[in-house]
Amino acid sequence: MNSEQRQLRHTIMFLRTSFEAVQHSIAGRLDDPLPCWLDTGMLSMLSRELTHCCQQAKPLFAPAVTEQLYIASQQCELLLRQCPGVLSSAVCHRQLAAIMLPLSSALQQIDAPAKRRWPWQRE
Repeated sequence: MNSEQRQLRHTIMFLRTSFEAVQHSIAGRLDDPLPCWLDTGMLSMLSRELTHCCQQAKPLFAPAVTEQLYIASQQCELLLRQCPGVLSSAVCHRQLAAIMLPLSSALQQIDAPAKRRWPWQRE
């Protein structure tokens, strides 16, 4: 893994951890039917960073990684369109999970060791 890939991997880890922290901040209100009031400024910043990661990942990682980042980005944009105050805490919690799942998947794919193939082996 080269330095650009390592840096992008660290950014993806930061994003995953950030969304997890946001989710934990509303965890106590999972059964609360009242609207969830997230900080849209922070979500906008995370969304911009996630979009930037999608663009950077294209030449650096396999298409499957880029696809997972794109899915996370789309889920984040959906959450932003519904914030603030449209979602209940429980729905917001699930939407944050829908962002973190593809981020986790992208990290797993990045961390998976590439299969070594000998020149005479077929795929």
